[in-house]
Amino acid sequence: MEFRELGRSGLKVSPLCFGGNVFGWTADEKTSFALMDAWVAAGFNFIDTADTYSRWVPGHKGGESEAVIGRWLAQGGGRRDKVIIATKVGMDLSKGPGLAPARIREAADESLQRLGIDCIDLYQAHQDDKDTPLEETLGAFADLVKAGKVRAIGASNYTAPRLAEALAVSRKLGLPRYESLQPLYNLYDRAVFEAELQPLCLKEGIGVINFYALAAGFLTGKYRTPEDAGKSKRGASTVGKYLNERGLKVLAGLDEAARRTGQSPARLAIAWNLSRPGVTAPIVSATSLAQLEDIVQAARLKLDAATLDVLELASAQ
Repeated sequence: MEFRELGRSGLKVSPLCFGGNVFGWTADEKTSFALMDAWVAAGFNFIDTADTYSRWVPGHKGGESEAVIGRWLAQGGGRRDKVIIATKVGMDLSKGPGLAPARIREAADESLQRLGIDCIDLYQAHQDDKDTPLEETLGAFADLVKAGKVRAIGASNYTAPRLAEALAVSRKLGLPRYESLQPLYNLYDRAVFEAELQPLCLKEGIGVINFYALAAGFLTGKYRTPEDAGKSKRGASTVGKYLNERGLKVLAGLDEAARRTGQSPARLAIAWNLSRPGVTAPIVSATSLAQLEDIVQAARLKLDAATLDVLELASAQ
């Protein structure tokens, strides 16, 4: 496995990151444990979650995913030493501004307790909080780093201007900077990242761990009609926006590339993502070992120029 530097954090991560939003939701605890065991056995070391996962499920309050990961780690066997754990703060606004210093400190301790660990490898601002000055947010993250509770920090869902502003504040005040960015980026959703965020990340050496690398499963090809989307818990709420002329054109390109290479659309979509400048580790997810095996193969797949041209033509904006 070829590990990659995540920004300038010193963290070395596998070229794919497992999205833990499914843990305790569409993957029950037993399945989640099996998935994480298989992930590590395949040579990967990067797992991402958040303190809000999976608050949207009736009866859940958030933190379920972290708790599942914590119980998996508690089984021992050197599991903690084999993984880089990333989690996030700032999406739960029930206790006030998401990135206010007091909230960050409180949320970090809660995440550490659920995960059952002493230090979060990568602690990310889940979304921008314009009501809290950046120097206060970054100062709170700095305190956590100094206390040994966090190794590195990252940002998620930031615009290019706000990320640039945050980096400038870190430089000016000598505070830890956001070493990673978690943006929306895949074969369908290209425009915003490529026009604004990608140039900034390349210039500043920011690691990119983009979410929805498979567009919530749309790029696997299993959702081609509204009826298909209605068969899945995720599909009904998230895939519908991709069922349009552009989305079907992207699927047609993936189908053509699949015929050329003998690879699945999912593998091709992920391999395309891995080929993009600045991308460190796309976030992928699975709810079964069969799905996971398909994804694992993508990390070893190198696309030839002709296949990349097919996908570029189908998805260019």
